[in-house]
Amino acid sequence: MPVDAPGLDDGVTAVAHPNIALVKYWGKRDERLILPVTDSLSLTLDAFPTTTTVRPDPALSTDEVTLNGIAAEGEAHRRVTTFLDLVRARAGSTERAAVTTLNSVPTGAGLASSASGFAALAVASAAAYGLRLDATALSRLTRRGSGSASRSIFGGFAVWYAGPEDDAGDDRARDLASYAEPVSAELDPALVIALLDTGPKAVSSRAAMKRTVGTSPLYRPWAESSRADLAQMREALLRGDLEAVGEIAERNALGMHATMLAARPAVRYLSPASLTVLDAVLELRRAGIPAYATIDAGPNVKVLCRRGDADRVAGAVRAAAACRVVVTGRGPGARLHSGVR
Repeated sequence: MPVDAPGLDDGVTAVAHPNIALVKYWGKRDERLILPVTDSLSLTLDAFPTTTTVRPDPALSTDEVTLNGIAAEGEAHRRVTTFLDLVRARAGSTERAAVTTLNSVPTGAGLASSASGFAALAVASAAAYGLRLDATALSRLTRRGSGSASRSIFGGFAVWYAGPEDDAGDDRARDLASYAEPVSAELDPALVIALLDTGPKAVSSRAAMKRTVGTSPLYRPWAESSRADLAQMREALLRGDLEAVGEIAERNALGMHATMLAARPAVRYLSPASLTVLDAVLELRRAGIPAYATIDAGPNVKVLCRRGDADRVAGAVRAAAACRVVVTGRGPGARLHSGVR
């Protein structure tokens, strides 16, 4: 997917969707290059798009960033500007930009808002500054804004490679080794999302991840088991085996949350409502409905199931937790969008 600058005065717009990891990314071995400890695998959704416009402007002395109609400040502004600096350095430009983002997924609630956000920003800014990048190079660039965003460059299932564990090489070699790519799958499932709490988390994913890696005695065993989970997940996707995919995803997610509970001090994203939904998923399986839960860094539960069972799963989850439920499926990769300015 080469990205070219169209040279439009009103900016370049891109759209991206969040992805939900079925084999989780949890833990960095390099904070600056955003290199993960383990490979991860995800499903890009067809819901909650982020639309971002980047307009370089020689009259600006600093980047202007607007998120859902509100000027971004503090850490949110810094992350966007830092990412744009990477793009500008590669493009040989010093021109600042106005960035406008409309994000339909709640920010900081464990619903992958940073994945869709930085994927859209990467596609739009690369084009706006005249970089011509194929999909692999674009995923590497996107990783520097948000690791999980590297997977949202692609539609459907995608794997993000951590790269060699030996970090003795130079930065360029290490950077080149960590990227995402599509994964072949004979599977087109539904993902039922229970929106239990869409407010910002008390502990950010970045802070929780760092604390877990640094203090949890369960982290390294989970990372080792995650490598085996990923290999088995890829085989199950090729077979189109929903039950195996679901079992692997559920145990990988619950293991990740166990590492957080064992951190010092503990990080607890699971709420009583989360456990209620997990119980409802177990009851669905007992009733013969293949349904499997996964949970990211937040309380909201996603349930993997067959498309034909999605309405029944959604009804069971809604009845159990009295929450808003969204039914999603395989979505597209990040792309330029000429119709929105």
